[in-house]
Amino acid sequence: PAQAPVTEGYVDIEGVRLWYWDTGGDGIPVVLLHPYTGSALIWGYQQPELVAAGYRVIAYSRRGHYRSDTGAVEKLVPSANDLNAVVNHLQLGRFHLVGSAAGGFIVPDYAISHPDRLLSITIATSTGGARDPVYRNVFESMIRTPEVVELPHWLKELGPSYRDANPEGTQAWIAMEHDSVHTILRPPAKNTLQWNEFESIDLPVLLIGADGDMYMPPAMLRELAARLPDPEVYMLSESGHSGYWEQPIAFNRTLIDFLQRQDS
Repeated sequence: PAQAPVTEGYVDIEGVRLWYWDTGGDGIPVVLLHPYTGSALIWGYQQPELVAAGYRVIAYSRRGHYRSDTGAVEKLVPSANDLNAVVNHLQLGRFHLVGSAAGGFIVPDYAISHPDRLLSITIATSTGGARDPVYRNVFESMIRTPEVVELPHWLKELGPSYRDANPEGTQAWIAMEHDSVHTILRPPAKNTLQWNEFESIDLPVLLIGADGDMYMPPAMLRELAARLPDPEVYMLSESGHSGYWEQPIAFNRTLIDFLQRQDS
């Protein structure tokens, strides 16, 4: 869909420039965090709907992604630190934080370190970066197996229903993913991300899952939900890992309804 006008710019973090766009305005800020296979480019279905709902919408490309520098790999800092630098640069007060897939790893990490900056958190199709040994072992041995890792990104991140129903959208996602990533990085977390830290989060939480997600199947989402204080949980139907792209109407409706209830 047609996008709302944005201001583009860079945040310089000790010589590493991160590219961002910002719709501006007086609305409550919503900051969007992209997956490993994405960048600030991916939110084309969400941006205009959030703006129409009255929000100021911001997204940035993390290190190694579209128009952002990689920096020295041996000097990687937690992504939560970069996020804090971006929101400080934009002089944001309290804001809503939304992360999909690997972007969802940063959401609880930031919430644990900076709860006073947040109005709510949304984790979509993501483990939230949880490092509980049992949970992590299941993920690595049964979900993210070597056979799955070797699959093309579009095959493991777009559900079969979407690929069948929307081959043009599949090709558009592939092109977007190709443009989004120039260096895959694995920055460290700021916190240990054990279950006791998730249980301590005292913020409104929305979890969005997808019934066809190879990386975050419903059973793993239920386990994550059980470790958070009273989260709202919504499951997208006939969607894979990229729910923001595959089922944008349901994704946007669920997200905006949640955000507006926290605002009120």
